[in-house]
Amino acid sequence: MSSLYFSAAHKSSGKTTLSIGVIAELRRRGLSVAPFKKGPDYIDPMWLGLAAGGTCFNLDFHTMSPEVIRAYFERAGLEPAGQRVDLRLIEGNVGLYDSIDLHGAGSNAELVKQLGVPLVLVVDCKGLGRGIAPLLLGFQAFDPELSIAGVILNRIGGGRHGANLLRVVEHYTDLPVLGMLPRLAELDIDERHLGLVPSNEAQAAEHKVEQIRVRVAEHVDCERLLALAASGPPMAAEPQHRHPHQASVAPTASRLRIGIARDAAFGFYYPDDLAALECAGADLISFSPLQSPELPQVDALLIGGGFPEFHMEALAANQRLRAAVADFIAAGKPVYAECGGLMYLCRHLHWNGRSAAMCGVLNADVAMHAKPQGRGYVRLRETGASPWPGRAGSDEIHAHEFHHSAVVNPDPNWTYAYQVLRGTGVDGQHDGIVFNRLLASYTHLRGVGGNGWPERFVAGIQASLGA
Repeated sequence: MSSLYFSAAHKSSGKTTLSIGVIAELRRRGLSVAPFKKGPDYIDPMWLGLAAGGTCFNLDFHTMSPEVIRAYFERAGLEPAGQRVDLRLIEGNVGLYDSIDLHGAGSNAELVKQLGVPLVLVVDCKGLGRGIAPLLLGFQAFDPELSIAGVILNRIGGGRHGANLLRVVEHYTDLPVLGMLPRLAELDIDERHLGLVPSNEAQAAEHKVEQIRVRVAEHVDCERLLALAASGPPMAAEPQHRHPHQASVAPTASRLRIGIARDAAFGFYYPDDLAALECAGADLISFSPLQSPELPQVDALLIGGGFPEFHMEALAANQRLRAAVADFIAAGKPVYAECGGLMYLCRHLHWNGRSAAMCGVLNADVAMHAKPQGRGYVRLRETGASPWPGRAGSDEIHAHEFHHSAVVNPDPNWTYAYQVLRGTGVDGQHDGIVFNRLLASYTHLRGVGGNGWPERFVAGIQASLGA
């Protein structure tokens, strides 16, 4: 099984751009690439999936056991059984050895060793000269159990800069240089406070992918990358671990209908969670809070994260849809909202001196801030107030959050589904506002690792229909 892992010395080194270009170029050559992103992330996987013409899946130690990670990797995500996959490519997050654990648990290096994937280190060379040698030698020596198979030098300032770096790397190290990417504006993807602009929002995203592909093909040796990818240890022909979402789909006649918010303002969903909803017996019916004049005929709503603040006036202008969502919740129908979805359900959204009316379901406003108000991994404990059945309150939930917004004056009468053990949530102590059959949370859940929120949500919908 051919596989590669792109990591870097530190975050923002250009791994995503490189991964997009390599995936798109290999796809142009007729190869099928299954992309993965290490850690909790929505935006990078959108770009990687667009480049691959498929779906990118996340591998995350916080929410997944080693066995589940292995199952996802062996099965190439949720690709249909028997579909040919020529290359599995993992893009790391942050730096190769970065971890909140002193000994590196949960780091990219640990995932590389667990999966036995050939590792390519991406180095941001802006302002870097002869110092690249001790940097690389240090990365090689830091963990004797980890082998770096090659390096790609990124953001080269020009011909002389690149020639000097190449000379230094070849003289002082045994690492092959597999590519040298120049600093070019066309290789940049616009960034904002949560990272890259999502591909579902970026103008002409496919054109941007093609621009990146052309430049990466010019400056990276894809033939050597493919040879390196094939050099990794073989994996069993029959995967040892059953994928958690290989259940058969429920019959059409008895299926539920969940309306899912999908447009430029809302699009943060894990594809394996959506697959789990479908496996549990639900059809996902898309609607747009920006453009849809009314809700589709559905049994429940799912409003995920995104960037409602960048579309606040357009969301406010769609008064009919906002009123329909409020009426839906007031009627006691099940709704699950995460982060951006929570913001949409408040009374008003405030940002940069502007205000816009939202749905008014939650008795509070929400305001954007320059710095993150909640960021990183989260641990929760259920209070017993969740509208979803089927989980013991003593079990911890592992999830994540990343939001620059905060609720203004949370209603003291709110009921919460979660006690926050680690993280911020709504007020530093609680998350998961419960109102009728609405659950609105800053926390982003993932249905792996025993969490099972998709199945619980579907069970809650079924219970509401039988009430």
